Parts: sequence; C-alpha cells; structure tokens
Amino acid sequence: MRDPSVSRYSAGRLSPIRRAADLRRLRDEQFDVLVIGGGATGAGAALDAASRGLKVALVEARDLAAGTSSRSSKLIHGGLRYLEQLELHLVHEALTERGLLATRLAPHLVRPVPILVPLPSAGLPRRAWQRGYYGLGVAAYDAFAGIFGTGRGMPLHRHLTRDGARHLFPSLRADRIAGAIRYYDGQVDDARLVVNLARTAASLGAAVVTSARVTGFVREARQVVGVKVRDLEAPGSEEFEVRARTVVAATGVWSDDMSQMLNDVGVRPGLRVRASKGVHLVVPRSAITGESGLILRTATSVLFVLPWGGHWIIGTTDTDWQLDRAHPAASARDIRYLLDQVNAVLDRPLTTDDIEGVYAGLRPLLSGEADSTSKLSREHAVVEPMLGLLLVAGGKYTTYRVMAADVIDRAVRRLGGPARPSRTAELPLLGADGYAAAWRDRHDTARRHGVTAGVVEHLLERYGTLTVHLLAMISAQPELAAPLAGAPEYLAAEVAYAALAEGALHLDDVLTRRTRISIETSHRGAESAAHAAEIMGQALGWDATVRQKEIEHYLARVTAERQSQTKPDDETADAARMGAPDVRGLAADRREPLLEIDL
Repeated sequence: MRDPSVSRYSAGRLSPIRRAADLRRLRDEQFDVLVIGGGATGAGAALDAASRGLKVALVEARDLAAGTSSRSSKLIHGGLRYLEQLELHLVHEALTERGLLATRLAPHLVRPVPILVPLPSAGLPRRAWQRGYYGLGVAAYDAFAGIFGTGRGMPLHRHLTRDGARHLFPSLRADRIAGAIRYYDGQVDDARLVVNLARTAASLGAAVVTSARVTGFVREARQVVGVKVRDLEAPGSEEFEVRARTVVAATGVWSDDMSQMLNDVGVRPGLRVRASKGVHLVVPRSAITGESGLILRTATSVLFVLPWGGHWIIGTTDTDWQLDRAHPAASARDIRYLLDQVNAVLDRPLTTDDIEGVYAGLRPLLSGEADSTSKLSREHAVVEPMLGLLLVAGGKYTTYRVMAADVIDRAVRRLGGPARPSRTAELPLLGADGYAAAWRDRHDTARRHGVTAGVVEHLLERYGTLTVHLLAMISAQPELAAPLAGAPEYLAAEVAYAALAEGALHLDDVLTRRTRISIETSHRGAESAAHAAEIMGQALGWDATVRQKEIEHYLARVTAERQSQTKPDDETADAARMGAPDVRGLAADRREPLLEIDL
C-alpha cells in the first residue's frame, strides 16, 4: 500500500530511483501476487491486485506495452463483426468497458472517433436490404452500449445519403457507395494507456520493474512459490529469486513459454495460444480527404481507415505467424494487400510513396480447430496449471480490465482471507481526475505558463491532469519547451518526462511507445534520435558512449524494418528484421519452425 504521506503522483512516478528501489523489493520481499508481463492485461492485473490491498509486483522483460499492447488499431470498441457472429455477450462486455474508459477511467486517453460504414452501390432492392441489415446491426451496437445510459461516452449512430457520406469523406468514390451509416467508437493511444495502468498500480504500492526477464519458476514440491529473474540492464549480474504466494502470467503470445517452463514436471496447462499478425500502415492526413473513419469488409477480415491526429491509420491483416514474436515483420505482400483493399474505395489511390510508417503486432488468440486465425476466439481464459500459478490468455485490448479482474478473483480465492472484490471499475487512472475541468480551463493554463493553448491541449490529450508536471519542468528548464528535432508535434519535455516518470530506459522506448515518432514521421524517428538521446542522456546519466550506442541501435532498427517491408513474404521479411538485435540483448524470442506442443 502507498504511504499516505506520499502523493499519488509521486508514488506512481516510474523514475530510475524507483526502479532501483523496486529491484531491491523484488529481492527482499515476498509478494501476494507477482505478475509476469507488462502489457494491458498484465498492468491491469497488477492494478487490480494493488487496488484490493494486496502486495504486488510486476516484471516485464522489455518495456511496458512492448508487444501486442502498443501495436493495435488504437480502438476501444465492442467489435461490430462479433455482433454479426452473434457473440453478443462479448460485444456487451466490450461496450461496457468502452463506456467506463471514456467517461471515468481514462477520459484523457479514450475519446470518440466517428466511423462510416459505407453501403455498396447496387440496385434499389439490394440497397434497401443493405441499409436495413447494416442499420439494424449498428442500432443493436448502440443498444448494447446503453442508449439511455449516462456512461456510454459516445454519440448515437446516424444514417447518411451518398452525398452526406461524401461530404464527411470526400475521398470516397461516388460510384462505389449508395450511402453510409456513421457510428462512434473509442480511440486510444494503446501504449500510453498501459503506461498509465502501470503507474497507477505503482501509486498503490506495486513494485514495477521492466527489463526484468523471467527465466524460470521457483517450485516447492508441486507448487510455484516464485520466479527466477535476470535484470537485463545489468547483464553481468546473476539471476535472483522473487518469492510470491501467487504468480500470474499475462504474457500474451509468449504464453507457451510459461508452459514450457513446467514441462519437466509433466504439467498440462490446458490452453494453447496462436499468434495472428496484424499489420497497419500510417499515411499523412493530406493523403486522404475525410473527417471520419471507415470500416470496410474484406474477404478475410475487416479494414479500418482511422484518423490519427495528422495521420491516418489503415489496417489490419489477420494471418498466422510463427516466427519472431518480439518484432513481427510486415512484408511487401502485407503492404500491397492493405493498399489494394483501401484503394478500391478511394478516388485517389494510395501508393507506397504515401506511407509514413508501418507497424505489425501479434494477437494472442486461444487456439482451436479453425484453420483461419480470423475464426479463432477473441474470448479469454484463466487456468491454473500448477498450484500457485495462474495463466490468463486470449481476449482483446478493450476488455483488459475484465481479464485482469477474472485472474485476480482467482488469486484472491486462492490466497484466502476476507473477500476483496475488484475496485477498478471505479478507479480513475493517473491523469483522469479533474480532466474535464482541466480541459475547460486550458486557455487560462496556457496564459499562466506562457505557452500556447495548442501546447496545453496536446499535453492534456496525452497526460491528462499530469500536464501540470510537464509544465513545471518547462518552467524550470525553458529549453524543454522546444520541439523535438524531426518531430515538431512533440516537445523535448516529453522525452525527459518519459525517462524521469514513465519508466523509459532506452531510446526505442521513447520514440516507439511514449511517443509515436517511429510511425508518424517519414524518417521513422531517425532525424529525432540524436536530440532525443541527448535529452534522455541528461535525465538518465548516459555518457557519450552510451548515447551513441542507443542512436546506433535505433537507426539499425529503422533500417532493418525498412528492408523487411520490401521483402515478398513472412520468412524473408522476418530474416531482414532480425538484422537489428534487440536493445535489451534478448535472443530467446525467435520462434523457429514451431513444434506443436500439447498443453
């Protein structure tokens, strides 16, 4: 639990000093719950457990949100296609979570985004059927969200004529549509939400340590009583044991690794996870004329075209992936597929020259009998393969809180003692408290701090009410008000803040996750690397050698990603991407031709 004399903000500050203190705690204390995995589900589980008054630790091999949780479509949504598949409980659950995030838990990070469902051009009977069919689906979507509920957080849908649709989205080809339906979902910076989850858990007393790789379980008889950990920021140090009454593995596409650590005692965890690759393109806002997003049906999945600040995000693919899990590669075939799908409805076709950024992520799907990953379940499961160890897998980003509550419910029952129900539905994340008032008073805030209203709006939409701390940094060091080289949308203060308060340890952490410079600039962050390394170096005490190594690593990563995106298929793209080693020196995530393992 947090020391009452320490402010919530100070207690949730993931600074270098805090990391050293939390490392000592890992070595010296026994925890009620130890969470493995710093994605949305893992950070959510740590928060859920800490909010119930349990002693909690979270360890992550790389960075917060380094895997799937930073590479999504940036949507908090119920899933229209799940409604079509009659997975009604999943839709209702996800829409409930969307409302909580948009209105109570993280209104500074989750906000409405309008999306058009184009109605294909056809004869009158066909057009009438399509409008009725899709209209019924979107109406049901609104109904599940609670038409009369105050917590839905999104406007209701609206039917549009062809002219109305092209007024909102002039780049739509007039000959391909007969009209559209506009509905709303939530948009989020997925990586920033995970950082806020982890910091909120830390503010409640959780020890949060990244660059801490679990290498094995500590067992007594047939019970897991902890894990073995190696600090990847101190490569010469020996691994150490962390003791815990319950271990929760929320490791996504790495779930099989947890299972394999138990193979020597013949444990059968009872679930298997398959990785489905989703690729997204980022193009400048000027490449497409529109004020709303699009959702399009494709032969294998759905395609989103979503406004993202001064850019558009186009995605996604849905294909099986059995190669490197840490850095899944987008191939030229993936890119061509997305361009072909979106160009079918645009009046000015996009080309590869329009692309600013490309990113690929892996969905952890509960494996079944279906050959296509698009048919695998988006539901989650919690299993206890061995006393003291809980695995949670599957699900979707939007329902991270439900997954976290489910696994911690199991942990609480196992630990015994008084019943402690989940509190996270009522617990705003750091930056959420007072956000509406802060937004209302943003012009006054700008005048008081001598910055433009645009700067304050930018910071509020990324940090919420924590903005005051960045403005205080700028007041103390005016040079931090300068834009970052090569990325004028971001301030130098944001790089310093990432290192001093958000747990960023490497240049890649800042350019890829604390900011989105790696996908929002045509140079992929190469022109920002030196300036960002200088700022991070001052915050973290890097000497010239370390700064240069960080820059070289980042530039090698950019080069390898560019090369992979010119390769014709997954195998050659993966080989090219592997040309740049991981900054944390990991080699265990390369999945050679996968052997089927009965779990």
